[in-house]
Amino acid sequence: MATKIREWPENRNPEQNRAIPLSPSVEEGVLSQSGSGPETETTAGTRPAPDPIETGRALALADFSPPSVHVGERLIRIAYRMGIPASLLTTPMGKKARTRLLATVGNTLPGNRVAGTALRAGHFLVHGAKTPVAQVDYAGAARVGPPLEKVVHSFAWLTDLEACAPREQGAPVAERILAAWLQANPQPPGKPGKGPAWSVGNTGMRLMNWLVHAPLILSGDKAFRSRTLGHIAATARWLDRHVHRAEDNLAEVAGWCGIVAAGLLLPDGRPRRLYGEAGLLKALGELMGDDGGVLSRSPLAQMEAIALLVRLRNCYQATRRDPLPAMERVIEMLVPPLLALTHGDGSLGSWQGGWAVDAEDLAALVKASGVRARPLRDVRQWGYQRAVANKTVLQFDASPPPMPQHARYGCASTLAFELSHGKQRLIVNCGGAASAGGLVPVRLEQGLRATAAHSTLTLDDANSTAVLINGAIGSGVTEVDVDRKTLPQDNGTTASRLEASHNGYAARYGLTHRRILILRDDGTELRGEDLLLPSSRKAKRGKVGFAIRFHLGPDVDVALATDGQGAGLALADGSYWQFRSGAGEVTVEDSLWIDGHGRPQATQQLVIQGMVSRGGGTFGWLLKKMS
Repeated sequence: MATKIREWPENRNPEQNRAIPLSPSVEEGVLSQSGSGPETETTAGTRPAPDPIETGRALALADFSPPSVHVGERLIRIAYRMGIPASLLTTPMGKKARTRLLATVGNTLPGNRVAGTALRAGHFLVHGAKTPVAQVDYAGAARVGPPLEKVVHSFAWLTDLEACAPREQGAPVAERILAAWLQANPQPPGKPGKGPAWSVGNTGMRLMNWLVHAPLILSGDKAFRSRTLGHIAATARWLDRHVHRAEDNLAEVAGWCGIVAAGLLLPDGRPRRLYGEAGLLKALGELMGDDGGVLSRSPLAQMEAIALLVRLRNCYQATRRDPLPAMERVIEMLVPPLLALTHGDGSLGSWQGGWAVDAEDLAALVKASGVRARPLRDVRQWGYQRAVANKTVLQFDASPPPMPQHARYGCASTLAFELSHGKQRLIVNCGGAASAGGLVPVRLEQGLRATAAHSTLTLDDANSTAVLINGAIGSGVTEVDVDRKTLPQDNGTTASRLEASHNGYAARYGLTHRRILILRDDGTELRGEDLLLPSSRKAKRGKVGFAIRFHLGPDVDVALATDGQGAGLALADGSYWQFRSGAGEVTVEDSLWIDGHGRPQATQQLVIQGMVSRGGGTFGWLLKKMS
């Protein structure tokens, strides 16, 4: 049965974003996902291994309601939200407790040893770009690339520093950078937005990292320790007042996580914890769709959400409290969609501004989550389709781009695909818009979000959805029809057939783009067809230029066929694939691919281009593995 995916209306009810249980008929029709097909099983966690979870669709709206508490705690939560100090609610007649940490948190998320070593040598290392620690403007007046800003002001670098050296060697480095940051930011501003240091997202992550990595920043002299603790308390109070003014849903979740962590680890924290838990569950409900995918459709945001909740779980465990059951279910729900975007080597596909995150980094995150799950193959709400045939993995974007309020790096990638065989990437997208500001120049960000940076069809060199200069997504694709089925073959085998169409070019050119992908179950052949169909009964006159792009993986050597209608593709593992076009001449052009560390790599792309009538056209092509 075909499924129609529509872009969310601007004036929608926020509760529509939250997970809702599906009817049994829908579960049977859509969700044979995780358990069917030869999906690769991922093992994670140090707990006794449970059976792999089948889906993440068990959450209901009630799971995102404030946690059930008795009347007294409910009154405390209401009073704290109204601004009554926590000390008055916990010990109204007692002495105010001095600021200190109540527990030491065990960090289960490993950092980057290379980046940590660079810090000890005096440099921030972000996506391959080195920036001297002494040259960073910690006040944020001199703007730098967004990746560096986030690392510096969220204090994510503390995890890297912890990973590369014992505390005795890392603490002096951490305290030196923290002292410079505190000197530039002596107190919180009146409201968010006063530079990158005081966005809600960076502030929530910073507070969380300060609390989790407290031994690195509180090992110095008494005066500095007291000053740092005072700033931690002031930051928590600032978040209490301003968390609702977050820049996006993920930033709000980060803010609430910081509030709950402070409620767990600072004295008189019970009112703050109750207040934060209620806000966190509501924010999680607005962050994700009913299949566990975040509404930004970004695998990087999906990873960040998991990491935030894992760190918060560590804070609960440090104080010998059980995490919220709904929070645990959300973690279980977030992992399977993320695994749907893994290739045969365990690394991620390049979607919605993300780069090809290394398998090692992804595996470490999944292990820390404690979730043992199979990838979902039909993540319709999140918008990705996955087909696995023997050693071949196909990923297909079958959804409109995210709404502007959900995504900073949204891409016009509708109907693009990626293909890998074993550990070799064959067809990719450029990816990496979110890494612009490291070795990827900022001026390339908009180009990396364009339709032409993805393996799909473009008309007249135009994006299927407008990509705006300020990072937002404009008008374009609003509706995608999706159909998935299994086809019997003449030799008794089967093939997976994916068909989808979008209306991104209908208003400008009067044409609808439909793509059909058929992957044989032995993984040796992908047959594709791109169709341009009139979007109305009365077709427009004239012709328009088209281009179908196939960006090649970094280890693919290409040689054009003598007849100009195809190319041979040699992979690093010794396998050989043939590409044939039934739609015109094939050419080779330069391309760019952003690797697992956010660094640019020069690659190539196959391009089929020409002119097509406004009445429509059909373009077939074939990728086949030779002996």
